[in-house]
This record gives sequence, C-alpha cells and structure tokens, in this order.
Amino acid sequence: MEILNSNVKGSGDPLIILHGFLGMGDNWKSLSNKFSEHYQVHLVDQRNHGRSFHSSDFNYELMAEDLLRYIEYHNLKKVNLIGHSMGGKVAMLFAVTYPERMNKLIVADIGPKFYPRHHDTILEGLLAIDFSEQKTRGEVEEVLKKYIPEWGVRQFLLKNVYWKTKEELAFRFNLEGLIENMDEIGTPLPSLSVFEGETLFLKGENSGYISDGDATLVKSHFPKAIIKTVKNAGHWLHAENPTDFYNYVVDFIAK
Repeated sequence: MEILNSNVKGSGDPLIILHGFLGMGDNWKSLSNKFSEHYQVHLVDQRNHGRSFHSSDFNYELMAEDLLRYIEYHNLKKVNLIGHSMGGKVAMLFAVTYPERMNKLIVADIGPKFYPRHHDTILEGLLAIDFSEQKTRGEVEEVLKKYIPEWGVRQFLLKNVYWKTKEELAFRFNLEGLIENMDEIGTPLPSLSVFEGETLFLKGENSGYISDGDATLVKSHFPKAIIKTVKNAGHWLHAENPTDFYNYVVDFIAK
C-alpha cells in the first residue's frame, strides 16, 4: 500500500493542499510558508505527480482513496482541505464521500461540472520532448516554446524536469499514464452527492472555469457554499494574487 509523498510544515489543525493537473505540492511552497504560521500544512503530491508513485490507474475515486489512506497513515482526525483545479475535483469528491474526515473545504477555480478536454496542446509539447536529444532545461524549454507561448505555463511545467541520472533529465509526472487517462480529468462530481459542511469556492476574476451560471450546481452539491472572486487573477489564482487568496482562506477557516 503506497502512501502519497508530502512535505509537512507548521503545527496546529491540519490543512492539506492538493495541486492541479501536471503540478506538485511544491507549486504551493511560498503560500504554504504563510499558512504554516497557523496550521500544520501538508503539501501532497497526488498519484502520477511530483514524487508520489506512478500507476496506470488514474481517476478521482482512486485519488480520493489515496487521500483517505494518507490521512489515516498520518493519524489526522478532521482536516481542512484546499484543492486547486484537478485537486479541487479530488477535494470535492473526498468531502462528499468522507464527510466525517472533513472540517472545512476550499475549492480553487474549478466547479463540480463536466469540463471538455483542453490540455491537448500542452501534452503535445510534452510528448515532443526527447530527453536523449534535449540535454538541458534550456533545450527542453525551446521545444515547449513551439507549443506553449505562455512563459508562466512553461515555467510551471519545467518544475517537473529533474536529473534522473547525472546525464539524463526526466519528468517527475507519469506522462504516459496521464495521457492514457486524459478523459478522467474533466469528469463531473457524481450527481446527488452532497457535502453539508462549510465550503468556500474561490474563482479567478479572469478565469472562465467557474461561471456565474454555475452557482446553482455548486449549491446543489454544497448547500453551505460561499463563492468569492479573487481579483486580478486567472486560473492560477493562488500564484497570481496570493495575498487575497491567503486572506480569504484564513478568514474562512477561522470563522
């Protein structure tokens, strides 16, 4: 039985943070330093991501079970849970499945609805990398540039490049396993599933992931949900406006 890799810091009530697709716990490093002044922060790498185990099996049910095993392994009673994007989908499913393990739920820029595939260009760029040809991060970025014009997205992906041996770079994520299961990423929360606990949805002002019309669906699954907008931020709202993101979360948990 494999346990998810994590970085734990601080003390107090547990706050678990789940990253998005192709991310890792490390993406939350600077915010977690602030959160750790109040909570015991768990930056978790989900399966097929970061330093956690690789598996050809990949869906939200399995990831929610991974999280339950992690919580049991670390003897955590009730947790505050933040999930961003794909991690938000895991967090929502975890909350409706294991409500007795939950204190408060924070979902960052994702809704409970179905999302069509939209990562294909990024995956094409990643598949174009041949680590026997590209020997430096700079060379990897040159290939990615042809597919991904946004500098920030390239830097986010390059965080996953590491030295597998002294001579060869590799990706930390399980690219093959993720591509095989791409259609799992957009699946909706099961209909009629409900979490009665305190829930905060944070959406980026410049992001289209949660629309005004999604409020009814959100409330049907999370009757106590509050939806707030993080100004001057897109989908990576925690990185683009960390101050407002942090304040919203801390105020919500402290209530």
